[in-house]
Amino acid sequence: MKINAGEIRVGMLLEYKDDLWQVLKTQHVKPGKGGAFAQVEMKSVNKSTKLNERFRSSETVEKASLEEVSYNYLYEDENNYFFIDQKTFEQIEIKKTVIGEKGKLLTENLEVLVSFYNENPISVVLPNQVKCKIATTDAAIKGQTVSSSYKPAVLENGLKIQVPPFVEAGDLIILDSRTIEYIKKI
Repeated sequence: MKINAGEIRVGMLLEYKDDLWQVLKTQHVKPGKGGAFAQVEMKSVNKSTKLNERFRSSETVEKASLEEVSYNYLYEDENNYFFIDQKTFEQIEIKKTVIGEKGKLLTENLEVLVSFYNENPISVVLPNQVKCKIATTDAAIKGQTVSSSYKPAVLENGLKIQVPPFVEAGDLIILDSRTIEYIKKI
């Protein structure tokens, strides 16, 4: 699907120069002299290289068409995560490098959205909020104000985050999977 350069947004996937690119940053510039343009920073989904490109507002680019399917997480091995489609019971495996650090947030039977491009899985979208358990945390220092003081904590899955002083080891919390930040205590 062709879109104007002015419609490019962060997170979009574009087909450009015979590759698939994810938009990391975009800035729309209207100089005093000359036509407006979009300065776009992109990362190749396949090669992990970056590219800065300038598109005139009159240009069109090809937006990649993705197929999104709901899957449930099953388990992991050394290199892959395994998922199952609850309707067809078809299992797929996705390399750990595709999911990255957010793979640590996967728990058994967690429903995720897998995006496919030309029948290849290219990204996994977790639910916005995920339950996690605190493994260890530092003791709160008395006298600190609640609004400005966060303390480091380690989750059972190994991720390190900042939590408010009232959160203790063993507590269940809700975590924002997009930013990997504390939301609330359960």
